[in-house]
Amino acid sequence: MKNDPPVTLAAVIGAHGVAGEVRLKVFAGNLDGYRSFNDGALTLTSLRHGGNGAIVRFAQVPDRTAAEALRGTALTVPRSALPPLGEGEYYHTDLIGLPVVTPDGDPLGQVVAIDNFGAGDVIEIERPTGKRFMVPMRSEAVPDWSFERMVVDPAFVE
Repeated sequence: MKNDPPVTLAAVIGAHGVAGEVRLKVFAGNLDGYRSFNDGALTLTSLRHGGNGAIVRFAQVPDRTAAEALRGTALTVPRSALPPLGEGEYYHTDLIGLPVVTPDGDPLGQVVAIDNFGAGDVIEIERPTGKRFMVPMRSEAVPDWSFERMVVDPAFVE
């Protein structure tokens, strides 16, 4: 596994009201249990769920002007702050950048993105030529993976 990279849990999408609250687009299941973001630069003091995300207040944001200045800011925590994983589980951040090989060890490229269109994760792999292809994160397509590399069945390679 990579050292302890920052993981983005949410992003500020705008100010809310006049008292310094901000609206967030949340990428995690929830933000419960997280109070410190961006290496301690932002400390969460309140959180409530809104219609299309969350509305939060940070100790360092006293008014609407400061809240508006945060628009577009990603809220990160260290990878080590995430809950432990069960067998066979992974965080997307752990897969990004992994080298991808065939079962015989022939290099195919590296993982550059993970998408989910509703039927499970789809891994996007970039070849050294820059061409990309996608494979489902299912055992028939990805028979083996670790935090060091991913094996893809050649039948799924474009």
